[in-house]
Amino acid sequence: MPANEGFHLKIRVKNEDMHLLPSGAIYLPAHQSLLIADAHIGKASSFRQLGVPVPSGTTNETLTAISQDLQTTGAQHLIFLGDFLHSRHAHATATQNVVAAWREQHAQLAITLVRGNHDDKAGDPPAALRFSIVNEPLILGSLALCHHPQTIDQHYVLAGHLHPCITLQGKARDRLRLPCFWMGDEAQQPVGILPAYGSFTGMHPIERRDSDAVYAVAGDVVRKV
Repeated sequence: MPANEGFHLKIRVKNEDMHLLPSGAIYLPAHQSLLIADAHIGKASSFRQLGVPVPSGTTNETLTAISQDLQTTGAQHLIFLGDFLHSRHAHATATQNVVAAWREQHAQLAITLVRGNHDDKAGDPPAALRFSIVNEPLILGSLALCHHPQTIDQHYVLAGHLHPCITLQGKARDRLRLPCFWMGDEAQQPVGILPAYGSFTGMHPIERRDSDAVYAVAGDVVRKV
């Protein structure tokens, strides 16, 4: 990684180096690929169109974070592990104008979307965004890139969908919920789940197994817990 190397955590899974970023993304240097799960572009807009008062600007926040990760890693390929768009409301003109302007800033970037359950409902991104769109799994060396956690023979699966988080408890009985990378053991449960990337997404507690490795994200730090 060309810059800010101190802010990521490097692990090795299935003979692949992986850089866990505090944004919730994974960078795969051997493939020059940045993996992002559950961006949920247009989610806030979808809620507002339903009359729910929620913050604006979340699409810009998410796209800005992606741009920063691309710059930090030098990735040549951006892969969304499902749920790029939240719903059909994400096709609203205002939202799509923001996404289109972001895409033009990264016109030479290869982008692939592995369809998730929200993508099935929202429909594919507009053709003008020049995404390659595939169904799961997308095989990348020893890895199988999916949206839904599942096992695939002879591959380690990287997926999203669950929006994993872990609760940490301090000595004063204070509790803190943090998003996390939830990495199963290669032999027993060869599935790793990325935290949700979008700036307006929920989190769900994991049911940790003894053989799991869990890496919590706290601000600009990723740490094994």
